[in-house]
Order: sequence, then C-alpha cells, then structure tokens
Amino acid sequence: MREIWQKIKWVAATIVGSTVFAVGFALFLQPNDMNPGGISGLAQVAVELLGFGSVGALSVLINLPLFILGGLKIGRRFFAGSLLGMLLSSLLIDTLAVIPMETPEPLLGCLYGGVICGLGLGIVFMAGTSTGGSDILVRLLKLKYRNVPIGQISMCFDAVVVVLTGLVFHDVSKALYTGITVFICGQVVDAVVYRFDYSKVALIISSEYEAIAQAIGKKLDRGATFLHAEGSYSHRETKVVLAAVKKQQIAELKELVVEIDPNAFIIVQEAHQVLGDGFSRYSRDSL
Repeated sequence: MREIWQKIKWVAATIVGSTVFAVGFALFLQPNDMNPGGISGLAQVAVELLGFGSVGALSVLINLPLFILGGLKIGRRFFAGSLLGMLLSSLLIDTLAVIPMETPEPLLGCLYGGVICGLGLGIVFMAGTSTGGSDILVRLLKLKYRNVPIGQISMCFDAVVVVLTGLVFHDVSKALYTGITVFICGQVVDAVVYRFDYSKVALIISSEYEAIAQAIGKKLDRGATFLHAEGSYSHRETKVVLAAVKKQQIAELKELVVEIDPNAFIIVQEAHQVLGDGFSRYSRDSL
C-alpha cells in the first residue's frame, strides 16, 4: 500500500509541476520571445531559425536521444516520470500558446515567468523526475557533483541558451531579459527543492551545560552533543552544547536556555541538509 501511495504522489507531483512550468512558459515568456533556458528555450530558438514548427513538438524531438541516456543511467522511474513530464509540458505549451492573451510587459513577463517556471521545475525535481531535456543532463551531473546545488548546475546550461536567444532574435534586450529569467528560475528551483532541508544549529556556552542538554532532550525531543572547550581568558575547561533543531524550534530553544542560565552565550547558525535520526535520511538519489 505504501509503495502504491508513493507512486501516486510522484506521478501527481510530476503532473502538477509540468503544468505549472507550461503555464509560466506559454503565458509569460513565449509571447515576449523569452525562455527559461533548457531544451524548451533551445526549441524556441530553433522555431525562430526554421520559421516553422512549435516549441512543444521540437522539444519532443530534441528530447529523444537525451531520454535514452537518462533512462540507462538513472533508472526506470526517472525515465517514466520524465517522459510523462516532457510529453505533458510540451503538449500544454503548444495548447496554451494558442489562447488569445495580451502580451505582458517584458519585465513583468520575465519576472513572473521565471518564478512560475522555477516553481514548476522545483516540484518536478522533488518528485525525482524531470521535464526532460537539459533537466536530464542536470540530474546526471548532480549525481557526479553532489555538492553543487541543482539550480546552479542548470544555470550553466541555460547561459548558452541566453546567448543563442540574443543572436537568433537579433535583440540584446531579449537576451538580457532571458538572463534574468534564467537566474530567477534557478533560484526558485533551489528554494523549492531545498526548502524543507534547512535547520538550525545552536552552540551554547554555559556552566549549566548538563541541565541545558537534558532540557533540550526532554522539551524539544532533540539530542545534544558536548564539545570540550577551554576559555581563552580563564583557561578553565568547560563544555559547549551543540544541538541541531528545526527552524520552528529555535525560539523555544533560546527560551529554555535563558530560563536555566540567563548569562548563557548562544550562537545560532543555518544548517543545510541535517541527516540522521529526527531529520532527513541520506539517499544517493537525493538532490
């Protein structure tokens, strides 16, 4: 039953994400001859060069060899999900493109288009699939360069499409607007994909370290670690409490520490992808 539910979730997420991406592309970017990069952007450039065809149809043709590569390297689920995402987004881009609609002002188009397309791609990436094309190459590179955020990898590919957009449309402004779109899209993708993985790490220096560590375990249901330390002025040995907590727990953590020791020294830092009991688990397929 759990396996069936997991399949339903990633299929639904792929459908929703692909639909959101198509809306952003067809209604905000394409009318202004802008794109979010990737294969859809490359297809838009190809349509302008050839003088015929549609972005959706050319995207499908360009995607075929990339799907073979992605299916062999990443697995059947990624292949099936990405095929669904690619076909659906391509179909919707061509369908939505024929809807009569006033062309948005270029700056608004690139801003809203970048945010909406980034949101759609982020949802698709979280489902463990893609909308095809450069997304497949990005995913493959992410498996090799695991410390680089997926949005940054994507922007490297998209930079080439930005240059081509300016050259083919003979308009520097379109290339500059496309560059803004690509940047915003990449930032939104990272924000969506990694939004749940940000926690807080607190370093607490106090003579009441034992009581503080016990309170963290009892009231916050989080573990604590003692780091052996020495004061630079007093040269007195002490222990520093290290604790990783969820973002919504940080206010409660500070309150309980101050209640135990009003003079405690607290350092709070951002922590990305805390792995282990009570947090997320490591997966080789994770982004």
